[in-house]
Amino acid sequence: MEEDLTSPHRKAEKACEDLMNQQSHISQSFDKFTSKEVADNRLRLKSSIEATRWIAFQGCSFRGHDESITSTNRGKFLELLSFIASYNDKVVEVLDKAPRNASYTSPTTKKQILQVLAAKVKNVIREKIGDAKFCIIVDEARDESKKEQMSIVLRFVDKDGYVQERFFGIVHVKDTAASTLKEGIFSVLSRHTLDVQNIRGQGYDGASNMRGEWNGLKALILSQCPYAYYNHCFAHRLQLALVAASKEFIPAHHCFTKLSSIINVVGASCKRNDQLKAAHASNIAHLLNINELESGKGLNNIGSLQKAGDTRWSSHLKSISSLIKMFSATCEVLLNIIDDENTPAQRGDADAAYEMLTSFEFVFILHLMKKILEISNLLCQALQLQSQDILNAMHFVSSTKFLIQNLRDDGWDELVANVKSFCEAVNISMPDFSAQYIARRGRARHQQDEITVELHFKVNLFNAVKDSQLQELNIKFNDNTVEFIILSSALDPREMHNAFRIDDICRLVQKFYPKDF
Repeated sequence: MEEDLTSPHRKAEKACEDLMNQQSHISQSFDKFTSKEVADNRLRLKSSIEATRWIAFQGCSFRGHDESITSTNRGKFLELLSFIASYNDKVVEVLDKAPRNASYTSPTTKKQILQVLAAKVKNVIREKIGDAKFCIIVDEARDESKKEQMSIVLRFVDKDGYVQERFFGIVHVKDTAASTLKEGIFSVLSRHTLDVQNIRGQGYDGASNMRGEWNGLKALILSQCPYAYYNHCFAHRLQLALVAASKEFIPAHHCFTKLSSIINVVGASCKRNDQLKAAHASNIAHLLNINELESGKGLNNIGSLQKAGDTRWSSHLKSISSLIKMFSATCEVLLNIIDDENTPAQRGDADAAYEMLTSFEFVFILHLMKKILEISNLLCQALQLQSQDILNAMHFVSSTKFLIQNLRDDGWDELVANVKSFCEAVNISMPDFSAQYIARRGRARHQQDEITVELHFKVNLFNAVKDSQLQELNIKFNDNTVEFIILSSALDPREMHNAFRIDDICRLVQKFYPKDF
């Protein structure tokens, strides 16, 4: 009688036999390896691990443009392996005799090694945190492959009482919606058995999807972790309040747009940049000869126009200062382009840039913004110091408000005098401040009140930009945030050397952490 191979019972028996045969085959394969082959494979793997670890610590790329055997530069990983082998004949031998399926140099192997190293680092960080409370710092950006990546940093106090910040990983997210980011954060934390209820702080940038009061990431996390208070970085928040508020003010926004356009025209080629430096050097020599410029080491360096960056707020001050410093040289380069360039489009761009550059309103706003950014820049540099304590930081914020208010109340005459002196030096005509102001670009028919030119510049520009900045500062640093930060400073060990502020600690507990104590 023939055996029924289609019955369920026989199928199960056949599967068991195949599994046993497979296990027997794997066992036999391992037994076939000699001790020398095992040692060679371990040496190959160790070399790859060391090369991978070194490149990862340096933050360098692994792959090369051409990794073929005939290439003169096969990329950092393979070249580093070759360098290691050059000092060890045994490594040379095992790498040269490595079979293709056991060379341990494939991209997959490198990724697996990196994943093992990353897992070990995360485990060490997790052990240091233990059951303690911690804060999360999150940011997101696109990588080169256009994938949205979210980075997570954990901030905690270790067993020795020192504050630690540790990068914990990068997570790919499908979009930047607050709910998506929250799911990604909670998934990483739960995967490493970190209780989300232990979150005691959130740190993000000022984007609306992060700081939104109702649907932002901070609000979604606060709904589940009531003590995960959100505080924006002081230095970044201060710059956002001053620079961003200025850009929301239309004349100031136009000034930054014109500034960028002028710098792009002048710096469009190496030839123009060389002309700019030569003109600036000639101008410095002339001023030194007539004793209108102070001489000294490092005072009159020949530089170039600086571009302002969207995320590096201090670059706006550098950009404005460089243009004011090289104003005459910039005018000279633009006039040369208008006279010498053969392309009508280039002459047209230079002519438009020259008209913008030599207008009194542009020069006035340029000096106004320089004055404002000088106030904020010193304070932002101080706020970024690692040794800065919380109370000093709050005093810096208060002093910023005071200086801006003081500039609004008493700085008008000084600013006008500086602008007038500058315009006389660069041959820009000053408007008659007592004359009636007439709005341009068709806005005159909407002008209801008859105001003078001086009143326009003082009220519509000078006072208006100061008021918007003071309002923005009061919003960014509201009373509740300031109180929370000041009360938290009572927990700073440096403060306890002076006085144990028991009243502030009790107030902090009662208002912000009632369930923790």
